[in-house]
Amino acid sequence: MRLPIINDLYDAGSRLLGRAGDLVSGGILEQDVRLGVTGLRRAGKTVFVTALVDNLLKAGRLPFLDVVSSGRFQASRLRPQPDPDVPRFELEDHLASLTGPDPHWPERTRGISQLRLSLRYRPNAVLKRTIQPVATLNLDIIDYPGEWLLDLPLLHQSFSEWSALTLDLAGRPPRDELSQSWRGWLATVDPAAPAEEEEARRGAALYTEYLHACRRSENLLSLIQPGRFVEPGDLANAPLLTFCPLPGERRGRGSLWALMEDRYEAYKKTLVRGFFAEHFAKLDRQIVLIDVLGALNSGPAGMSDMKRALELSLEPFRHGSSGWLDWLLGTKIDRVLFAATKADHVASHQHNSLRHLLDRLVSDARSGIRFEGAQVETMAIAALKSTETVVSEHEGRQLRCVRGVPIGRDRPTVLYPGEIPEDADFPPGRERPYNFMAFQPPADLARETRGLPHIRLDQALQFLLGDYLE
Repeated sequence: MRLPIINDLYDAGSRLLGRAGDLVSGGILEQDVRLGVTGLRRAGKTVFVTALVDNLLKAGRLPFLDVVSSGRFQASRLRPQPDPDVPRFELEDHLASLTGPDPHWPERTRGISQLRLSLRYRPNAVLKRTIQPVATLNLDIIDYPGEWLLDLPLLHQSFSEWSALTLDLAGRPPRDELSQSWRGWLATVDPAAPAEEEEARRGAALYTEYLHACRRSENLLSLIQPGRFVEPGDLANAPLLTFCPLPGERRGRGSLWALMEDRYEAYKKTLVRGFFAEHFAKLDRQIVLIDVLGALNSGPAGMSDMKRALELSLEPFRHGSSGWLDWLLGTKIDRVLFAATKADHVASHQHNSLRHLLDRLVSDARSGIRFEGAQVETMAIAALKSTETVVSEHEGRQLRCVRGVPIGRDRPTVLYPGEIPEDADFPPGRERPYNFMAFQPPADLARETRGLPHIRLDQALQFLLGDYLE
């Protein structure tokens, strides 16, 4: 029997040999990179992955991706995914939704999926070019429900800690009204009383109703835990999903508290820890997609809730500069991009203001990641550009507007979305000061042969992958 430290060294050595064996495959210099496309719900992860892959396959709209602009890019192709037990990302179905005769946004993600794309290019770096004139970068991407991301903070919280934080949050506006039924049930139960299955299921059902109410709220509340309660997949009605926070301290064996704590710990062990270890602990690069405009629409409460949710969800990730000991200590995420999505919903001159607001929103998280040694950047992007900026005259004034087909309408409309002040406070000082509209995908995408139109997707790729493609 090997000692634990010997096991660790053995596993690390196996990883190193595996990487060395993969470095040259079939005479081609080959590297793997795992890109974490992370973000809360409504941030646009599925559309981002679809547009990213479509543009890398066609490579006609990537002028700011150096490997393309320099003429070193040869081609890319879809490859079998590395994890056979993870469903394939439904790229073709998502493209059909966007480019069909009745274009519409893909259905929201309800489970995990994965895709591998291999990029063939001529190296620019002297060492790589000396080893082999042609190289391959295997890009692995994972899509998952945004709610699952918020399960990751549970890894570092005991049941009592999580309960206290959740109860405190539920008692504050605007959640206090949404949680009345569940908190009313809490007032009638004794956590120290003998556990009864029906009582536990009743509490879990009321807590789940509260989470769904948060999800539907006009404040667009983001901090929803546990995520599987609202996106259970095939676990609906499983004991793993029949617990809820309880007030007070730990109680004795056989109590309602002990039952809830056991199920909370089982949830973390069975769902969260495995999900993180298999998919997030191995990331090399990370993009964090954020629906800043949607948060602005929701007002100060929604914006503050999103900020807190983002900060909590990023805590478990291992950020820092890469080094030669990574093979022993495990992968670190050495580049992180925070991206404000749906930049096409405002006129182009507003993109700087959108980015400045994003900077304020993620300032604490960005500082913490930079302190750990990773490179961090922020951008305003649109994975799929669904509007164009036009100038319209109104009461003698020249206004920069957007032209597109709003959701629920059937023809293009010119709209003035309003202005994001350069010095916008975070959170905004007035309640619900904005009303940015959502738009349908353009009607002519089926004719696109250069890749789906976008805003700064190529700049995002350059930051995230440019050094790998040198």
